[in-house]
Amino acid sequence: MRDLVVAIDGPAASGKGTLATRLGAAFALPVLDTGLLYRAVGAAVDAAGGDPDDAEQATAAAEAIDPARLSAEALSGRAVGDLASRVAVHPRVRAALLEAQRRFARRPGGAVLDGRDIGTVICPDAPAKLYVFATPEARAERRWRQLRARGETASLDSILADIRRRDARDQDRATAPLRPAPDAALLDTTDLDIDAAFDAARRIVEAARDRLGAKAP
Repeated sequence: MRDLVVAIDGPAASGKGTLATRLGAAFALPVLDTGLLYRAVGAAVDAAGGDPDDAEQATAAAEAIDPARLSAEALSGRAVGDLASRVAVHPRVRAALLEAQRRFARRPGGAVLDGRDIGTVICPDAPAKLYVFATPEARAERRWRQLRARGETASLDSILADIRRRDARDQDRATAPLRPAPDAALLDTTDLDIDAAFDAARRIVEAARDRLGAKAP
């Protein structure tokens, strides 16, 4: 019987990270936010005074990353997110991080991974694939509210412009561009709150689990 691997892709602030966490809890599966890997690479290059647009520097940082020592709290924030998007365009960075992600997906029983190329590159054979998206305007407002809740200040217009830049960078890169896998279930969260989005995602994963003949946790 195949393991229940859940691949979740989508752009920034679409809700995929929150859904991944809740799905992991619901199905008793470990969760990997693969974006943390790229955030860690970008942050490491920046901390060393390097240039995230330099492929050599970014690749060296990627090869030194220890996935077990990543801190979501330390790697949060708009600036680190932008650094992540910049280092992610380098093919050698993606190659350096690919095996770590696939190794996580091979955990006994399965796993939940969220990112931008999980269903297309990292786990193309995953039984459950979701592509989570929302309009740029909806995503910008979500990110703005998150920042305000953390006491950070930023204009809604600047966040929207940043999201559009990141979308273009992620979708237009030559290696592993952001796009839904052909067999992914599309989940538009524009007009959904997190509970409604989770309910839709849960039903998608349950259907995949049932197809596998897996037992409920």
